Amino acid sequence: MPVNIDTVYQRVLAIANKEQRGYITPQEFNLFANQVQMDMFEQYFYDLNQFRRMQGSFESSTDMISILEDKISIFEEFDDNAAMSSYTTSGGGVILPNNLYRITRVDVTNVNDELRLAERLNTNDFNDVINLGPLTSPSTNRPVYNVRQNVLRISNGGIGLVNPTAGDCFIHYVRRPTAVNWGYVVLNNKALHNANTSVNFELHASEEKELVIKILSLAGVAIEDMTLYQVAEAKDAKDINQEKM
Repeated sequence: MPVNIDTVYQRVLAIANKEQRGYITPQEFNLFANQVQMDMFEQYFYDLNQFRRMQGSFESSTDMISILEDKISIFEEFDDNAAMSSYTTSGGGVILPNNLYRITRVDVTNVNDELRLAERLNTNDFNDVINLGPLTSPSTNRPVYNVRQNVLRISNGGIGLVNPTAGDCFIHYVRRPTAVNWGYVVLNNKALHNANTSVNFELHASEEKELVIKILSLAGVAIEDMTLYQVAEAKDAKDINQEKM
């Protein structure tokens, strides 16, 4: 279940306005909210890499790796033949979706219509490999792919590059969160929440408190209230330390 944006906004306002610290406009809140959502989303991957180097818990409910993977799973997508047939071709490859954050897997069909996992190569290695001799070049059972300037190129050793729009491959990827928006209407010079034009946070429901803290931290700078900023930063640091103990 996504985090309700109005709930977060009202909590941010309630804390920021305490003792008349200042008012956060809807426009400011939306800017802060989108920045915080993206920062938290990207932090998942850094934290996941860190915790994978540590000994985990046998209980999935307390294992940070499992927790982070659950949070990331919200954004996992899979594009099959039908979806990839609508991709735009470019330079022998296809332009990837604008909301794509990271490709996690590419499968390519071989001559027997079996899926084979493709290996990702950097641009130089990809260009070198597809021009090498038959012993070291890609094959239908050993395909390779490359992503450059948001264009996916695939080779399986055949003539030219694989055409993903023809139904020859499938991609798994993590997409970016959809931009949030606290929609509103103005009545008697006051902004009132409009659920019809609002877009909720896509982060895991457990992130509601963290969203409030981090947005408050940015708001403290905007309204020039360093006390608010310091309180939010201290609370954020405490939560991070508790998670990594």
